[in-house]
Amino acid sequence: MCLCFECGVHGRVRWPGCAQFHFIRKPSKLHAATCVEEATMATSKLMRAIRVSEFGAPSVLKLCTDLPVPSPRQKQVLIRVHACGVNPVDTYIRSGSYARKPSLPYIPGSDVSGVVEAVGEDVHLLRAGDRVFATGTVTGGYAEYTVASEDTVHKLPDSLDYKQGAALGVPYFTAYRALVHKAHAKAGETVLIHGASGGVGIAACQMARAFGLTVLGTAGTSEGMKLVLSNGAHLAFNHREKDYLEKIKDATNGQGVNVIIEMLSNVNLSNDLQLLGFGGRVMIVGSRGPIEINPRDTMMKETSIIGVALYNATKTETSECTAALFAGMEAGWLKPVIGPQYSLDKVAQAHEDIIGSSGASGKMILIM
Repeated sequence: MCLCFECGVHGRVRWPGCAQFHFIRKPSKLHAATCVEEATMATSKLMRAIRVSEFGAPSVLKLCTDLPVPSPRQKQVLIRVHACGVNPVDTYIRSGSYARKPSLPYIPGSDVSGVVEAVGEDVHLLRAGDRVFATGTVTGGYAEYTVASEDTVHKLPDSLDYKQGAALGVPYFTAYRALVHKAHAKAGETVLIHGASGGVGIAACQMARAFGLTVLGTAGTSEGMKLVLSNGAHLAFNHREKDYLEKIKDATNGQGVNVIIEMLSNVNLSNDLQLLGFGGRVMIVGSRGPIEINPRDTMMKETSIIGVALYNATKTETSECTAALFAGMEAGWLKPVIGPQYSLDKVAQAHEDIIGSSGASGKMILIM
């Protein structure tokens, strides 16, 4: 592994004994000794991080206090993490039930925000000291430091703080993929966001409203319903009430909705099919198990059930989404709402709460 060091004064300095070939500027005599000393300190620095050595319950999330700080390689960035988003998918991966499993041991987490600590070779758009957020990491986000590929790291606008930066990745990119790339939602259509008070739900509410749709949202508490209404929904419904499905039908004058963004399809999918209008589409964003449906429910109205997986996005789709989200930040409609916050040593409780809580209320994050 290359240990050559990036000096803020004169560029990259070759680490003694490095066998790799680089185009490296010669260090000035004045700073050469300082650079080597800084490089030594950087490579020997330790960090706190959560490590998973076996798949299982939240108890497998172990806090380590002496892991080495990773080094960025070519086109990679080292980030000093200020906050990291906690997503339901993190729990599925940890439990071993997700389709894509990392090699053990691993550090969970993908959505981080913080400050660039150092950059690897051929990184041109970022430099040490930049405020950034990342939509993916190479070494894991539940850590004080993480390495991410340059193409997944973006400058964090001054209008957003680090906590909000950690709420951008999975929630907003998933919402955009579901609404635009998969559902092909259009201005004037009606969208139901089933489970709208969590990270993806709030993102979808804000986005759908900005894109000209009529937005209906559900939540499990009165506080959640208020949150949904304050973030773009025209109407909110309590999905714990027995008659909420009838209320949704009444709100559409019996015509049904055009698009449903579904966070818990193993509970709601059969009912979703009853709520769709002709040509309606259900986007499966989340599911925690199987469900039985009647395929005939899709036939008369020619409705569709479409799965959404963010990792399938192409580079072109990701670039389009990034541009749309930065436009939203500039326009002011993209405003992540932060919910429960946990310290790194409370991560097991966070994993329990994100699955077992009575109702989501904003984006859950870890604070470093």
